[in-house]
Amino acid sequence: MSFRWSARATQTTSAIGLSALLLASAMKHFRSPGFYYPVVPDYLCRMDEPGSQPNGPLALMSREEWVASSGLLEATAAVGLLIPATRKVAADATTAMFTVFLAGHIDALRRAYGPNGTPGQRRAHTLRLPLQIPLILWSWSLRK
Repeated sequence: MSFRWSARATQTTSAIGLSALLLASAMKHFRSPGFYYPVVPDYLCRMDEPGSQPNGPLALMSREEWVASSGLLEATAAVGLLIPATRKVAADATTAMFTVFLAGHIDALRRAYGPNGTPGQRRAHTLRLPLQIPLILWSWSLRK
């Protein structure tokens, strides 16, 4: 009896792989939220100190709340990718999420190369930004 690997099996395996990556990342959002703080742009963060002003009209949540929310989004997307009936919608949402995250990675890279950036931050964000492209393409490929 020969085993034939189908396109559907490839798609399912790929969805499981991306789902596992998203679940691992979602857990890290709650275990080590500080890892994600640099990729949340300041203009999105509400300042919670007494007397401080918000950074702008998009400053709806604190940095901690943004990290927790994105962790919940990643966990939801991971589950959606595992269910064939919701895979296309979850793949669309995941692609959009990774695309939106580009703004945070670009902002973190800009700050890393600014006057307060350190060599470690420069190295980390120089590596993190290009990783978003294969993630976007991977999630896009699951739309079939």
